[in-house]
Amino acid sequence: MTTLLVASTGGHLAELHDLLPRLGVQHDCVWATFDSPQSRSLLDGHEVIHVPPASTRDPVGALRDLLAARRVLCDGRFRRVISTGASVAMSFFLPAARHGLDCHYIESATRTVGPSLTGRLVARVPRTRLYTQYPGWANGRWRYGGSIFDGYAPAPAAPRPVSKIVVTLGTQDRFGFPRLLQRLVDVVPAEAEVLWQVGSTRIPRMPPGARRQVPYAEMQQAMREADVIVTHAGVGSALAAMRAGHRAVYVPRRARHGEHVDDHQVEMARELDRRGLVLAREADAVTTDDLTRAATWTVTATGAVPAFRWAEAA
Repeated sequence: MTTLLVASTGGHLAELHDLLPRLGVQHDCVWATFDSPQSRSLLDGHEVIHVPPASTRDPVGALRDLLAARRVLCDGRFRRVISTGASVAMSFFLPAARHGLDCHYIESATRTVGPSLTGRLVARVPRTRLYTQYPGWANGRWRYGGSIFDGYAPAPAAPRPVSKIVVTLGTQDRFGFPRLLQRLVDVVPAEAEVLWQVGSTRIPRMPPGARRQVPYAEMQQAMREADVIVTHAGVGSALAAMRAGHRAVYVPRRARHGEHVDDHQVEMARELDRRGLVLAREADAVTTDDLTRAATWTVTATGAVPAFRWAEAA
């Protein structure tokens, strides 16, 4: 039974990729996602179908993906579709349901208290089974399947000087994060070697060497070599930092400042801080001491993670 794994690039793809060993489908699956340095690196060696990119709440991009999904699903090759979102999930689930395919939607780990807009929309699609990563809001329709973060645990590490720092503010064109960038320019030690990935963020006094986007492989290597990582509170950034062994300084965007469409990053930061997997801070309150404190912890993969809990055998 060939499974189609569907996700937008960024955190959605990172989640689905990390969940794959727990899904029981990795030996007979194909990926559908956007073409990007992240997808090319993560999915190297996998069969991948590239579909048109769609940004947050992008109806034109979603329509393009719907047309692409119809072409992909028309030959009867696939029997099941699994997605972690975002809008590309709806684009694939609509024709998949019409073809009688099983649809499984796993809500993003960023949604700690209820479903996203995509989650609410796909809940209306027939034959769709719905999963949350938080038992607190599981109900008759939404089943708790497990969390992407179950496989990670924090541990104290020996204190060390902070000489290498990675700062990543995400790469979305629509949302900058000038509050955090300005704060970091003020508090990062002048002698530190810093890799700045700032996306669309601009401030009057840009840090030397700031880059809009860093190639994926270079970013992963820099994270492994860093003493501390500072990142916006995206799930993909959190996973990347954890895989590199870091407890990141984790800063949520705020909707009231125009930094995102809602405050789901605030809830995400609280959840991961509660687990001890990040050091959550507000953008205007990050200090040099926070960088030092984060560097005295590490995050490791536990290696003992249960299989994802499907509503029925996937």
